[in-house]
Amino acid sequence: MDEVLLIIGGSQGSGIETSSLILTSAMARLGYGVLSNREYYSNIVGRHSYIHVRTSATKIPGALTYPVHVVAALDAESVFFHFDDLARGGYLIYDTGVSKTKLRQIASMEPETRARVELNLKKAGSGDSVEDLINTLESSYNVKAVGLSYNSVLDVLASKLSIPRAEAHRFRSSIVVGAVWGLTGLDLDALHYAVDRRFGRRPKIAEANKILLEGLVEEVRSSYGTPLNLDKPSLGLREFLLVSGNDAVAMGKIVGGLRYQAYYPITPATDESVFHETFEKLEVEGESLGSIVVVQTEDEIAAINSAIGAALAGVRAATSTSGPGFSLMVEGLGWAGMNETPVVITYYQRGGPSTGMPTRGSQADLLFTTFASHGEFPRVVISSGDHLEAFYDAIWAFNIAERYQVPVVHLLDKFLANMSTTIPVPDFTRIRIERGDTLLEAGNGAWKRFDKRTPISPRPIIGSGAITWYTGDEHNEWGHITEDAVNRLEMYEKRWRKLEVIDSEIPEEDRARLYGEGGSDFLLIGWGSVKGVALEALGALESKGYKGSFLQLKVFQPFPSRLVSKILSNFDPERVIDVENNIMGQAAALIAMNTGFTVRKHVLKYTGRPMYVMEVVEAVIDILEGRRSRVVLSYGK
Repeated sequence: MDEVLLIIGGSQGSGIETSSLILTSAMARLGYGVLSNREYYSNIVGRHSYIHVRTSATKIPGALTYPVHVVAALDAESVFFHFDDLARGGYLIYDTGVSKTKLRQIASMEPETRARVELNLKKAGSGDSVEDLINTLESSYNVKAVGLSYNSVLDVLASKLSIPRAEAHRFRSSIVVGAVWGLTGLDLDALHYAVDRRFGRRPKIAEANKILLEGLVEEVRSSYGTPLNLDKPSLGLREFLLVSGNDAVAMGKIVGGLRYQAYYPITPATDESVFHETFEKLEVEGESLGSIVVVQTEDEIAAINSAIGAALAGVRAATSTSGPGFSLMVEGLGWAGMNETPVVITYYQRGGPSTGMPTRGSQADLLFTTFASHGEFPRVVISSGDHLEAFYDAIWAFNIAERYQVPVVHLLDKFLANMSTTIPVPDFTRIRIERGDTLLEAGNGAWKRFDKRTPISPRPIIGSGAITWYTGDEHNEWGHITEDAVNRLEMYEKRWRKLEVIDSEIPEEDRARLYGEGGSDFLLIGWGSVKGVALEALGALESKGYKGSFLQLKVFQPFPSRLVSKILSNFDPERVIDVENNIMGQAAALIAMNTGFTVRKHVLKYTGRPMYVMEVVEAVIDILEGRRSRVVLSYGK
């Protein structure tokens, strides 16, 4: 097989994230491309969670799809939740100890979900117990059930290690790891490496996991063989990283010179700042490179205001947040715009409005970000389409902020934040640090900080020797408050001219990218995590006789109007399709605003779950064949 797709399901807090980390680390160690996504409810313990993993021998997957080859269930709920995600001929790993469990006994399942599962069971011709469902899947859908007594496995481990039974049950989540690995036929050494990577500082736990995994791999292979035997990897990656989107941004910020990060905890942004806290002290081969100040503030208002203060003091400063947090930051964003302050806001979009769905994804904050805060002032809004882009864009955001003295919003979404993947080691020859006209030392005395003769005035930092004034009110060139009409005109236009400079200096090819060779018959348009699924969909569509291109929008302010207009002019308007995770088609609205081109066809999703390749392919075909002009996607648990 050239790829394997699997789901690991269990209750929140049952260890499925650790199981996924061990599996993906082992597969990456062997040279496979991996992509995994974590879907979870907004509670700490108890509700159903799952990890969706795609492993490929030939490429780094850009998106996920269904059906899967394996569902590995830690509990009965996962069996009911995911049985219809399995491909015919797939494998269901389950605990024989829950065979008699009936659907109505699962108290943690939401009523709406239970009703839908009941309907799916009826459609499948199954009764309402795990045992009934297993029998139906085996007899009617050619599914192979890998039944293991989880308690017996753990009792054997307790006996081998001479530990209490309750202590052995802490290793329950490792059972699905061993079972999956057994079916793939992959080398055990890589699995041992992954265990050591995860539990290196706790050798006893690592050793116990290895004993359990070895026994399970042997048992599964002796009973079921290795039906999911992957081809040898052919990616040719000699060095690579296995990172989440949060990790990629955090590393990019550090490489880009971050020295102050403020945050208030919020899903899915928090993990980035936790990464920074882990690596506050910067060292290379024992040599100290200083440190990062990471501050957890009392709220998001304090987070952006303290980051602004750090930027005024001359360091590269940032904050990270999500929807409700950014709503609180908006007044600070306006203050930074008024005072031409280079601050970076990393914005991970999640389901809204209000608290919305804190642990689910969205792309519904694009228009809000582009126009946030009252009044008019320049800001730059950039978005990343994958993990490697997120790394480079985190550095780019700092460069733009300091070079043009504007706030920069770096947009990602929960899908990128919580997906983990293999990426090549970044090319450090591409990286440049551009601090613009930042003066670390300046002459003593009053300084005309906002010189109206130029949109980008020299910026002496606080402590440079220059005396500067900053205020939230309109001000003159020195920073003193004034409401004079002529001064207002001059200062307002001075700030706004920054966008003209940015538009002229940053190539439009860096702000919008076209993928696909000439001769394309249709065009997909998207941004953020849509990039991966769109590119994968194009490949699948071409195999069905539909040749298309993909336009990735990367910068929304200032918008690359000329390039986008040129690209759009090469396509039939009826075969231009907007693909977004929102209900409005917000990027399409910005295209209309900036180019006059109205996108008439849409593929949209707003369930909080990522787009999957197979549903995008089906939707695009429906549009191209004239059956629909607007398709709303809904696959995913």
